[in-house]
Amino acid sequence: MNLSTQRDNEKPKVRIRDDFWDGYMELVRDTVIPYQWDALNDRIADAAPSYAIQNFRIAAGLAEGEFGGMVFQDSDVAKWLEAVGYSLAGHPDPELEKTADGVIELIAAAQRSDGYLNTYFTLKEPGKEWTNLQEAHELYCAGHMMEAAVAYYEGTGKRRLLEVMCKFADYIDSVFGPEPGKLHGYDGHQEIELALVKLYRVTAEERYLRLSRFFIDARGEKPSFFVEEWERRGRFSHWTQKVTALPDLAYFQAHEPVREQSVAVGHAVRAVYMYAAMADLARLTGDQSLLEACRRLWRNTTARQMYITGGIGSTHHGEAFSFDYDLPNDTVYAETCASIGLMFFASRMLQLEPKSEYADVLERALYNNVIGSMSQDGKHYFYVNPLEVWPEASEKNPGRHHVKAVRQKWFGCSCCPPNVARLLCSLNDYIYTASPETNTVYAHLFIGSESSFELAGGSVKMKQVSGLPWEGKVRFEVTPAASGSEFTLALRIPDWCAGKAGLTVNGSPAPYDIEQGYALIKRQWSEGDVVVWELELQAQLIAARPEIRANAGKAAIQRGPLVYCLEQADNGSPLAAVSIVREAELGTRYEAGLLGGAVIVEGEGQIEDEAVWEADDAPYLPLSSTRQTRSVHLTAVPYYLWGNRGQGEMTVWIRTAAGKKE
Repeated sequence: MNLSTQRDNEKPKVRIRDDFWDGYMELVRDTVIPYQWDALNDRIADAAPSYAIQNFRIAAGLAEGEFGGMVFQDSDVAKWLEAVGYSLAGHPDPELEKTADGVIELIAAAQRSDGYLNTYFTLKEPGKEWTNLQEAHELYCAGHMMEAAVAYYEGTGKRRLLEVMCKFADYIDSVFGPEPGKLHGYDGHQEIELALVKLYRVTAEERYLRLSRFFIDARGEKPSFFVEEWERRGRFSHWTQKVTALPDLAYFQAHEPVREQSVAVGHAVRAVYMYAAMADLARLTGDQSLLEACRRLWRNTTARQMYITGGIGSTHHGEAFSFDYDLPNDTVYAETCASIGLMFFASRMLQLEPKSEYADVLERALYNNVIGSMSQDGKHYFYVNPLEVWPEASEKNPGRHHVKAVRQKWFGCSCCPPNVARLLCSLNDYIYTASPETNTVYAHLFIGSESSFELAGGSVKMKQVSGLPWEGKVRFEVTPAASGSEFTLALRIPDWCAGKAGLTVNGSPAPYDIEQGYALIKRQWSEGDVVVWELELQAQLIAARPEIRANAGKAAIQRGPLVYCLEQADNGSPLAAVSIVREAELGTRYEAGLLGGAVIVEGEGQIEDEAVWEADDAPYLPLSSTRQTRSVHLTAVPYYLWGNRGQGEMTVWIRTAAGKKE
């Protein structure tokens, strides 16, 4: 294993320099990472305790006590370390690196001599390792720590955590596999499958790739491993602490072999993590059956079970998919981690086959569900991301307790906050892909950045300057290593611009071919060449398919990649009484004083006349006596900003009405 020669892989080298995203990068570095470090150490007043670092201290023999928190608590530390690794890659910070190195030594001290590493089983149930894979998240925690090890190694060049996790991976490989005498099982929460691919990428150890494929191949085989394991443990459940019914295999995407699956079912995060690993393996092994399964599952997930905000997982019962077009707005789940997993899936599909639909979804999830889950101060988070909020219902209706009207400081199950941190710290990895085989650079996201690529014709440097999400102008400055080098620059044509895009090269209109939703500019490039990509950015009303019953007779507002919403702070209450005029023109203006500055959308609306109801306290009246409405001015703000101005109602989908005739 020659780790040193594996660090310079084929990934583009990208550093973000962007008016919109720089603020987020700074927020994560200066506030989110330190805040989450305090949370992991139980230093946040009035917040749910984490126990995570203390568990490692106890397991390492440095403190006394019992295990605290969820069975998967180790993964919060792993995701934090992964975020730190990505952050240090672009912004060295000696103090942060020293803190992280200390955590890594703590992790190493908690590792058993055979390589096993898990504080729950070390402290609470020693001797029961690998006896409850369905529920206990052992391989899930291992996978997150492997991802942290890769990120920290690539960010700092330090091998300590990578060596710890390679030792653990080697141990896992000795336990699991198709060979006689090994455990023919897999984890209840997919994660290690995509982590092993990352470990393979930096070590070139083929066993890790084979092990990832084993976990994917074994899932869904008959007889069911989970059913057999359930029988072996006396049908007893870790979560309920009692004998339970037969496991719901579809919840774990283990109801049939993965290559035969075509509908997204079960726990949404587990599903998209698995789909991401399947796409990785399809790319690396050339497995056409895995690719076809990925395409089917992508279509079902994004065309039939995705919210306009990029959220997935419509029910809080099991944080799961329900069925096609069942997308309620007020009892939605749309867990932050699920949208992040959807981004993972999309980015890997882009590596397999660059189609704009993958990048469209990636962008939708990023600009709406993902960044909307975190407050603008970086210290409060949504786990659930609703499209409609009535604060009193969230407080008093047990069916809506999961829908919070304000972001929380931390959670007992805090998988989402560190997931947001690691995603934002690695955002540079999602902007481009480069294909030496086709000599093409694909620009998937329009985020200001400085980049370098290795193509068949030599190296290329590129500077992108983007006005998004407020303006549709994107500028690329191209610098090839050798003047006259030929390659193709492929620019995504976003779905939100409806093909209305203009292209100039060095100030002159330029032709381009269109392939899979990308504008292809193939030419011989010279230093200083400038490409300007003008995308129409217009606020528009969006309708939902009739099958999405929650949105019948309603519309949402979208401008570019941003979905908008109405908040009580701007439009009063109840928002359910408000309608937007279908034929009215939507206006936009930049509001510098709105939470760091944002474009707001304004339109003509109507509201039911309250006076009719104030005259009578009856809950119901004849429709003919209640049809009076008055005109109102509606103000919509980007969905990602909602809930930052105090508690109040919010809605994405708005009833529509015809304009009043003169």
